[in-house]
Order: sequence, then structure tokens, then C-alpha cells
Amino acid sequence: MKRAGSLNNLSLVEEEIGEPAENELRIEVRAIGLNFADVFTILGLYKAAPKKDFIPGLEFSGIVTGKGNGVTDFKIGARVMGSVRFGAYTTRLNIDRRYVMPLPDGWSFEEGASFIVQALTAYYALVKLGEIKQNQSVLIHSAAGGVGIYANRIAKKFSAYTIGTVGNASKTEFLRTEGYDDIIVRKSDFRKQLAQKLNGRKLDIVLDAVGGKVQKDSFDFLNITGRMVAYGLSQFASPGARPDYVKLLLDFISMPRYQTLTLIESNKSILGFNLIWLYDRVDMLKSMLDEIQAMHLERPRIGVVFPFERLKDAVKEFQSGKTTGKVVVTVPPPPRGGSPQRISDSSEK
Repeated sequence: MKRAGSLNNLSLVEEEIGEPAENELRIEVRAIGLNFADVFTILGLYKAAPKKDFIPGLEFSGIVTGKGNGVTDFKIGARVMGSVRFGAYTTRLNIDRRYVMPLPDGWSFEEGASFIVQALTAYYALVKLGEIKQNQSVLIHSAAGGVGIYANRIAKKFSAYTIGTVGNASKTEFLRTEGYDDIIVRKSDFRKQLAQKLNGRKLDIVLDAVGGKVQKDSFDFLNITGRMVAYGLSQFASPGARPDYVKLLLDFISMPRYQTLTLIESNKSILGFNLIWLYDRVDMLKSMLDEIQAMHLERPRIGVVFPFERLKDAVKEFQSGKTTGKVVVTVPPPPRGGSPQRISDSSEK
């Protein structure tokens, strides 16, 4: 992208990739996983992202086709998955080997591009910040997305009672197949629905990626010592190619505000995080991934798959809020014998 601010600024160019540095791998990308951060990055609403001359995308899988002299733990031809602090919307990339891990046996490239960001976000929110305990009750907003799915699976390892919320009734059957104990379709009567679903249970943890009145209502139902963990604000998302600044302003004005005195008197906590700011803490991230893999969670659920040449359509579909599971873009194998190039994003040909 030559500059952030519009999906229309996303276009294809060819450029030389260069040789991998001493501790880098060259990856031939085969699949790209889409995240909400991608949308906010493209629209220029993501504080952690560059504003110009950058390639979006956080998550990929592919094949190792080159490596630096300092890399000994990956072989050429290895099937891998990884995360990058922007730069995944590409056919090839060079990346520090520490951000890459082997693709599990039997996993597809699509599944590999759907795991790391979702699983880390859910685990960090629920286990590290939420400090989930056995048999607690957990409310998970955006329950049918990649993070919501893994949050429920992790919570079930603690025998938690899970309530998932979605914005569209068409997703309820999907949530049942994922093992949620109860489901709420978010409407104006959300508060009443939540009281009915809890049915006298204490609410211990809320994972929120929505914001707005739903967030405030969820906080009100938290038990003493309960924790709300916020990791996104989908209320700021808009379906168009450009941000709706009037809606953004109104949403910002209507955001819940929490007084310190209220938090002290209620003995509740609100915690927030953005996984991208933890990107440089490699040892911590790898340790969490080891803990996640030890849980033996099921493979990622793939929702919709688009070919690379329809990447913009994939972003639009993701923006629509109609998808369940992960939205993935597949990259075809390149023709053999050509020069090492990558396809990246810019507003100029």
C-alpha cells in the first residue's frame, strides 16, 4: 500500500526480494490468514501499523526455499507456518526464523495460516490475563471468529461454562458444533438475554472484541474479582472501502468509560491488549505456543477460501461480518525457473 486509508489503495506490484539474512528463512507463501487487524491497517485505523509504503498481513504458511548461514533447524522444502509484523500479503518473504514453526503433520497450508495469531490471542486473553480457573463461566463475544473458536476450545480444557455471542442468527448452529454451552444473538435485549443464559451463575471472565453498550452490559454482570479482557473493537469496523468517519466519531463518543473508583468498589478488572505489541517478545510467544500445543486442540476451522488474485474480495467478505471460522487466501505455486520475485502491495503499478 502506497498509503493507508482505503482498500482501493491495495494493488499488485513485482519487486526483487533479495537474499535472506543470516538468521532468516525465505518462505514461498502458499496461504495467508486474514485478521481484523488487516482491515484496520488497510483503512489507516491501526496505530501499530505503518501509514504508507507497506505490505499488510500478519499470518502465513508456506515452504522454505532458502535460508541464511545461521539457520540450522529448518531444511529447504520444509512446510511451515508463521507470523510477521505486517508483510504477509505476498508470494515470498524473508523472515527471522524465530517467527516460523513447522506445519503439524497432516495440516493443510490453509490450516497453518489460521492458527498462530488466533490461538495466541485466545490463550493470552483467557489464560494469562483472564487467569481462567476450573469450572468458571466465560462469555465470549465474536464467538464464531477464529479467536472465539479457540477461546472456547481452551476454556473447555478448564471445564468452563461458555456462552458465545454473535451478531447474526445464521451462526448459531456453527457455535453448537463447536461445543458452546449457550448462545446469544446480540440485539437490543442483550442484557436480558445474558441474565437468562447465566440463570444464576456467576460470570467470571468476558472476552470482548466488540465494544460499545454490549461491553458495558457484560462488565455489569461480572462477578466480584471478575475480569474483562478486551482485544478488539469491531464496532469501529465498516463494510466500505474507506472508513465512515461520522460513524467512527459517534462510536468513539459512545464508548463505555470506567471510573477508577467504580473498579475499586466493584472489585472487577478490565484488561486490554494488542498482540502485535508483544511481537518482539519472542521467547514469551514461543513459550505460549508450546503450552497451546500441549493442549492438543483441534485444527483451525476454515470458513471461506479465496485465490490470491481475489485478495480484495477476501477482505470485503471478511468485513461483511457474515463469515464463520477463518478467511484464507491461497497462493498458487510460482512457475519454476524464474527470478526470485515477490508480489507485494502498492497503490502504483
